[in-house]
Amino acid sequence: MLVIGEAADAGIRRHGRDAYPHECCGALIGRDRVVTEALALPNTTPEGPRRRFLVRPVDYQAAERRAAEQGGELLGFYHSHPDAPAQPSQYDLDHAWPALDYVIVAVADREPGSLTSWRLRDDRSGFDEEAVVIGDTDQASAP
Repeated sequence: MLVIGEAADAGIRRHGRDAYPHECCGALIGRDRVVTEALALPNTTPEGPRRRFLVRPVDYQAAERRAAEQGGELLGFYHSHPDAPAQPSQYDLDHAWPALDYVIVAVADREPGSLTSWRLRDDRSGFDEEAVVIGDTDQASAP
């Protein structure tokens, strides 16, 4: 299960709305499967941001640095699917890294909708959907 704090959820949805009709992307920062910050990153894909996203190595490093500054870790990445379901595409599968969470928010007519989270299988054959809870990250991280 992935817990996404309300502020992080709002940030993901706002970024998806603002980037529409293009894909947005960003980093998920937190600890112990609890996302406390959604860090917006530039979508720099040379294929065009309408249906693709790319996180440059320099932006990946910046996200790791930000996580360390917050006392957390880089948990994964989010991106939007404009006018498409919140399900991973073949492109998403081809570019995924193991041990990370991948959150996708569907955005239709500039309105964010379904939000899902996925983890790459160990054999890289596909993704498994994981439960997402949006809520108070203080309670989620309490013993």
